[in-house]
Amino acid sequence: MTAIRTDRWIRLDGTTNTRDLGGLPTADGGETVRGRILRSDNLQTLSPDDVHRLVAEVRLTEVVDLRTTAEILLEGRGPLRDVDAVTHRHFTLLPERGRRTDVFAAEEEDAALIRAGLPADWAESLLPRQVTPGSDGELPAVRSYLGYLTDGAENVVAALHSLAAGGPGAAVVHCAAGKDRTGVVVALALAVAGVATEAIVADYAQTAEVIDALVAKLAASPTYAEDMTTRGVAHHTPRAESMRRVLDLLDERWGGPVGWLDQHGFGVDEQAALRARLRN
Repeated sequence: MTAIRTDRWIRLDGTTNTRDLGGLPTADGGETVRGRILRSDNLQTLSPDDVHRLVAEVRLTEVVDLRTTAEILLEGRGPLRDVDAVTHRHFTLLPERGRRTDVFAAEEEDAALIRAGLPADWAESLLPRQVTPGSDGELPAVRSYLGYLTDGAENVVAALHSLAAGGPGAAVVHCAAGKDRTGVVVALALAVAGVATEAIVADYAQTAEVIDALVAKLAASPTYAEDMTTRGVAHHTPRAESMRRVLDLLDERWGGPVGWLDQHGFGVDEQAALRARLRN
């Protein structure tokens, strides 16, 4: 597997899996630009120093949140939500099972009412386990990722559109762990930017370097504790072959990631804007 630079990590007090998408090799011999798009696990526990660093030094102006409404309501407002200079956008890639889908309206209500508004099986909407038809023989992660591209296609495209249209500051795209839902959106963005396939796979797999700390962080939250403790670290560790297989299937079924985007409404102009954000 391609070795990629390890100095892309952004070490924060309140996250475990934050890194810059800059510094990745492109197929034409170039490199993606730093300080444009970051990927991360959730941002709920950022410290005041973290917020200052992201806003004042990294120049963060946009958060693209891929979690479900249930996750956001149960975790509560993160500290970046109180920063006027930072815009938040919400694009869930999983089926919404609660009555409430307007995060910004619902979070202002009483917490007890929010919880009462969630169905008995709300926890199932937190976890990336939906699958797409015809993927029975694939690895579990591959089946889930194909599910995002089927059931969550509209919001995958919306998240990429937000990244393409953003700026001039930096954006961060995240979910809970920053590896599954974030991994699929980031893989498509990097493919549009012309990043070499093996570098996309290596970036995805790099989360394995911090998986122990990441699982421990999520296990400390009541929202994720049961899944983290019952399934174990090995289950949650990203495997390079999972992302490689997804990219192979995109090639086989849609002519590659760009082909998938073409067929789902993310056209030439949007692709050019996203490529420019990561490359120019």
